Amino acid sequence: MADHIFCWVDIPVVDLKRAIDFYSAVLGQPVKPETAGPGQEFGLLPHAQDSVSGCLAVMRGRTPSQDGPLVYLSVNGRLDAAIDAARTGGGRIIQDKHSIGPYGFRAIIADTEGNAVALHSQKA
Repeated sequence: MADHIFCWVDIPVVDLKRAIDFYSAVLGQPVKPETAGPGQEFGLLPHAQDSVSGCLAVMRGRTPSQDGPLVYLSVNGRLDAAIDAARTGGGRIIQDKHSIGPYGFRAIIADTEGNAVALHSQKA
């Protein structure tokens, strides 16, 4: 059995550079532009060596949406700063910071591309 059920996430975007800039500010860490071959450019989300991660990618047939699965991104210990970065970076706050009981705190934002994502921190 795998250590993690989730092993990767592709976040669809329209404008890759704009999305990389937005997520770098929100996460407080650089999102690295990468190329896997012709026409396969993406922004690699920050992660430890073998940890679960994902990328920002322009994908034919996939469009940003606020419906469907909700991806949680860890901003542990800097939730307020991440919310501020989302707001000033062109995102929109869908649901401001709130408790999710023993699981910590989250805010749900709309990114610059139109996706809804949750920002998560164990501490407020």
